[in-house]
Amino acid sequence: MNDFFLTCATLLENKEDVVMVTITDHGGSSPRKAGSKMLVRRNGAIAGTIGGGIFEAQAIQIAREVFQSGQATIKGFRFSGKDVAGTDMICGGRAEIFVDLLRSCCPKNAQVCRAISGLTRHDQGACLVTRLAGGLEQEEGTNMALLTRDKKSVGMTLAEEVMEAAFGLSHGRFPRQIKMDTGTFLCEPMHNSGTVYIFGAGHVSQKLAHLCTFVDFQTVIIDDREQFANSERFPEARQIIVADTMDNCMETLPVSSDSYLVIVTRGHVYDAAVLAQALRTDAGYIGMIGSKRKRDTIYQHLLRQGISEEDLARVHSPIGIAIASETPEEIAVSIIAELIDVRAGLLDA
Repeated sequence: MNDFFLTCATLLENKEDVVMVTITDHGGSSPRKAGSKMLVRRNGAIAGTIGGGIFEAQAIQIAREVFQSGQATIKGFRFSGKDVAGTDMICGGRAEIFVDLLRSCCPKNAQVCRAISGLTRHDQGACLVTRLAGGLEQEEGTNMALLTRDKKSVGMTLAEEVMEAAFGLSHGRFPRQIKMDTGTFLCEPMHNSGTVYIFGAGHVSQKLAHLCTFVDFQTVIIDDREQFANSERFPEARQIIVADTMDNCMETLPVSSDSYLVIVTRGHVYDAAVLAQALRTDAGYIGMIGSKRKRDTIYQHLLRQGISEEDLARVHSPIGIAIASETPEEIAVSIIAELIDVRAGLLDA
């Protein structure tokens, strides 16, 4: 989500108006959940997604109309019969979207998006407040405000009662609406989705990096082999690091509690070296590939080096959700599933 708001901020700062489409409510088999967002540009290009198919196509058409009228709008959808077939859904459902024109001439719009794009794990408790109806949006030029954990805000002016209600909804993962005398507001918890550091640039890493992009992780690849660690093999990685040696490859990495360390190197010796470094960090997740036998061998080696049993209990190994995975693609799916599960727990904590 951070990249989404960075894209929005950049477009606005380059004097380009954009329309932001947000799913504000959903039920049943809707394409995506509340809080999903999409940007629509005047040329029809989009960033982000609210689910694809006919539903997204209709939202893009509404965005074109908002460009013309200059007025934000709320639109409800019910998916049944032929609508369900057109959106690849089985049981039907419903969704409501808020379609808002963000004008580049209002600096507050870019300021809010830029502030959200810079949020880190330590900013958990920040909340994006969007006015859906009522209020003085025409006077302010923006319907958005970012409320931080210290109760400071960027963007539109928030009444004290709105700020208090929004702050109470700033934890967790899902957006909720509040209705006040001053209007109706959508309150969305904002957080950094985390960075996945993948140690090793082999086939599993290649598939995993691709999946990380789909679920909003930032991805950094680390290997000591330039022929493997390169942008041709990892076009979607935020950063690729060719280390001099894997023995000290974490020295300059900004590993924190919103970091996920995935150890999938080319051999036991390298895995052990990286794991020893990983256990000296406060990473939110540490996972190492390999069988239980391999894991136990490495653990015994580290215990002799002074690593404690308590330290080793932090490690997810064998890595991934148990789904009888065998191919690089299947292993990558099992790993990303575990990362999603751990992230959800960290965000709800």
